[in-house]
Amino acid sequence: MSVQADPIAVAVLRNAYRAITDEMSHAIERSTRSPILCEARDFVTGLYDEAGRMLEQKENLPILSFSLGPVCKHILAYYGDDLHEGDVILHNDVFSMGNQNNDVAVFRPVFHEGRLVAFAAAKGHQADIGGAVAGGYNPDATEVWQEALRIPPVKVCERGRLRRDVWDLVFANIRFDTVAEDIKAQMGACVLAERRIQELLARSGREAYEVNKRALFDATRRMMEEEIRRVPGGVYRGEARVYYDGRNPGSVHTIRVTITVDGSRIRFDYTGTDPQTDGFVNGTYTSSASATILTFLQMVDPEIPHNEGMIEPIEIVIPEGTLLNAAYPAATTFGNHLCPPNADAIIRALADAIPDRVTAGWNQLLCSLTTGIDPRKGEKYVDIGFMGLKGGSGAMRGTDGYDHIGMIDASGGVLDQDYEMFEQQTPHRLLRHEYLVDSAGPGRWRGGIGVETAFVIGGDKTRLVTFGDGDVEPAFGLFGGGPGTLNRIALRPPGGAEAALPSKVIVGDVPAGTVYLQEAGGGGGYGDPRLRPAEVVAREVRDGLVSREAARRDYGVALIEGGFRVDDETTRALRAGTDPGEER
Repeated sequence: MSVQADPIAVAVLRNAYRAITDEMSHAIERSTRSPILCEARDFVTGLYDEAGRMLEQKENLPILSFSLGPVCKHILAYYGDDLHEGDVILHNDVFSMGNQNNDVAVFRPVFHEGRLVAFAAAKGHQADIGGAVAGGYNPDATEVWQEALRIPPVKVCERGRLRRDVWDLVFANIRFDTVAEDIKAQMGACVLAERRIQELLARSGREAYEVNKRALFDATRRMMEEEIRRVPGGVYRGEARVYYDGRNPGSVHTIRVTITVDGSRIRFDYTGTDPQTDGFVNGTYTSSASATILTFLQMVDPEIPHNEGMIEPIEIVIPEGTLLNAAYPAATTFGNHLCPPNADAIIRALADAIPDRVTAGWNQLLCSLTTGIDPRKGEKYVDIGFMGLKGGSGAMRGTDGYDHIGMIDASGGVLDQDYEMFEQQTPHRLLRHEYLVDSAGPGRWRGGIGVETAFVIGGDKTRLVTFGDGDVEPAFGLFGGGPGTLNRIALRPPGGAEAALPSKVIVGDVPAGTVYLQEAGGGGGYGDPRLRPAEVVAREVRDGLVSREAARRDYGVALIEGGFRVDDETTRALRAGTDPGEER
């Protein structure tokens, strides 16, 4: 008699997979050295079966939601039967299903009774990956070799033994010793997962395990199909713009998506998206598909398990040679940062169809990276300014946007970069990091609030790289909601005047004592701002999130002079459309 699926065992298996990827994440967070990983948690952990199908993922950064599965399938095709217990494989190559050069994956095949049963995997953003610019972001790049060391699938351990020649070849091309240590931490997390999978199989037996795994996939697929059925059938189109390719000032590029909902299936087709650029503002298929999936996941039941069944009803078409799927050998490091405009196109397409399940626009993320020598230690450092780059998310019906979060890296908000650790690991001195008044798009439900950051650069000849977007078009509002504010980065050298920096630029030899200034804009608002409760607006004026002027102008809320109580009479007049004059 064949083994039948057991609903209780299926639920146990689902939770076991999740517990394993959580444990892997905790191990990486506590054993890596770069703040990019141990603080910002710019990594993903995952389990995949012997065919490369997703068993579970822990996406500490949402943009990594689809970044390991395609690589796992590529590794299976690449090695065939040449996979053995104790093998460890590295990969980052964007032209064999990688998503970004800096995101280096570790895969470990898992065996049970001599048979391949699974893969444990961890992918993290490394502090450096070779190429022309320390830290990996090179806005001047026109081809992949100017960005990074390409790592197609390569075994650094074979049958349990370190291949020292391969290891040394890889890390001889990377500037910072911490990268090798962080890769070791990812390898350790995969060993941990290997043990847990083997324990699962030892308890349940291979046959019951396989039956219950397939039942879990089927149940997850049905959950996603039911969510898709809640979207009215039809064809929906949306667009979004990407500003400045890093080479041609004033250039504008358009992302176009056609979404077809047919019963329990949904198709995202990016045919018509503008061609790839000749600079580094391009994406890969994997980074763009990840953006599509994470955006749609915001519109469905958050309890859906993250396994192969989740993605089976979703089809994604991204023609090669376009901005979102650049052809070899294009530069593509910017690809993860195409996620917000990609999301904007999807939101605009579906807003009228499912208005209660979409958000207004999110802040687009304008980022910076500083590298140089810390004069206190005489050591090289690299820092991605996680604390300053995050703006607000878009509001949705019934809910304000999240403050200080960011579309692609919504892992920890204010916890993503510890102030004291920032000053220990870089020569910089933090002056200010706080919510940015009036940054949120006004609405019945306001957008998430952005932040302003200021620090003093502490070493001479610091190199600063800016990348990202949102300094031209702010996060959009929906259904009467207003836009958020723009992003901005500026420098004020010692004794000099403040000067704003464009996005996608390298600034060399920044002198010590220069003040770095950054504003990350807020998210878009949702609904008529004059329907927002006046008491809520007054409280936010009191808390320094909204100015008295913006409360009056955007929300039609007047406050009693010298206090924070609502002036009911004036507010009623303002909201009725009659201006009774200056605030009393």
